[in-house]
Amino acid sequence: MSHDHDHDHDHEHDHPHDHHHGHGQHHHGHLPRRAVLAGGLVLPVVLAAAEARAQAYVDALADRARAFAAMLDPMQRRVALYAFDAPARFDWHYVPRSRPGLAFRGMTPEQRRAADGLLRAVLSEEGYRRVEGVRLVLENILRGDSSSGFRDPENYAFALFGTPGAYPWGMRFEGHHLSLNFTFPAPGKASATPSFWGANPAEARRGPHQGFRLLGPQTDAAFALVRSLGQDQRGQAVIGDRSLGEIVAGPGRADELKAPRGLAYAQMTETQRNQAIAVIEGMMTPLHAEFRAQQAQRLRESGLDGLRFAWAGSTADKGAYYFRLHGPITLVEFDNTQDDANHIHSLWRDLAADWGDDALAAHYRSGHKP
Repeated sequence: MSHDHDHDHDHEHDHPHDHHHGHGQHHHGHLPRRAVLAGGLVLPVVLAAAEARAQAYVDALADRARAFAAMLDPMQRRVALYAFDAPARFDWHYVPRSRPGLAFRGMTPEQRRAADGLLRAVLSEEGYRRVEGVRLVLENILRGDSSSGFRDPENYAFALFGTPGAYPWGMRFEGHHLSLNFTFPAPGKASATPSFWGANPAEARRGPHQGFRLLGPQTDAAFALVRSLGQDQRGQAVIGDRSLGEIVAGPGRADELKAPRGLAYAQMTETQRNQAIAVIEGMMTPLHAEFRAQQAQRLRESGLDGLRFAWAGSTADKGAYYFRLHGPITLVEFDNTQDDANHIHSLWRDLAADWGDDALAAHYRSGHKP
């Protein structure tokens, strides 16, 4: 993306754990293909080193978050800092609205730099570029098409929950078409869901950003998958002739989808499996490598064979469609219906560990008080 080159020149010091960042990052949290997933022993010493690295990363991240909080004046602290058990922690959404947290537009330049560094620290370089794509490309396109004051690239807010470094704690970065929730329920544990990415337009069809597709690779992988299905496979995967019109498990609706429906992962060819995994990986790609590693491990441990792929609507290039990959703990949904099927809502939820719920419960069971 041409607009992002100004942001990419100085990434090294923007990550809390510089010597683990760079060329080694890309394989670190990458989901291995099926052949690798089938087995392989991990030596205890390697595992211990990975855990130590992950903890050092989280410690450095907590230092950044505390430093940001320390910069805030009393009024800013009232809108940015919450108790960990505050209802605001679960008050996420992706529509234009006022929301918990301190927006970029309410920060001093120094605070803005600290917030930007914190954001870079939880994201990969690709993730940071994607956030800028939502804020600076798509939101500005909408701003140009609308007289609404809601279209504001500065109306993206940080909120901190609990005391960073004192478990449990968490943070959220959120604005129109973006909600990134990070939770640290116990030492060595991290959650990155719910995670929402929206793209309106899904493809910019005019202007200086013509051809820009924020979620293009994931969309292409899903279309390749559905178009490759044989007749029997298609009969299992297709759950409706029309798009559902919206993601199902949005804010406050995590339990709407019960048993997974659609084509089982085990019934796919190797190529089809890789395409399915590419869709899920696309939700993890924006995360810093240490986050990706934990999320990829959870997916492996949950059993990929439990995943199912469901499709509703058109498989033509311009038609409205909905699809999801749904397993024991993983749910990824895409809907592209609004604005003549050029407006994507995508959601990733960990059905057992959104907001770190599973590790948080274990943390409390071990004697830590809520």
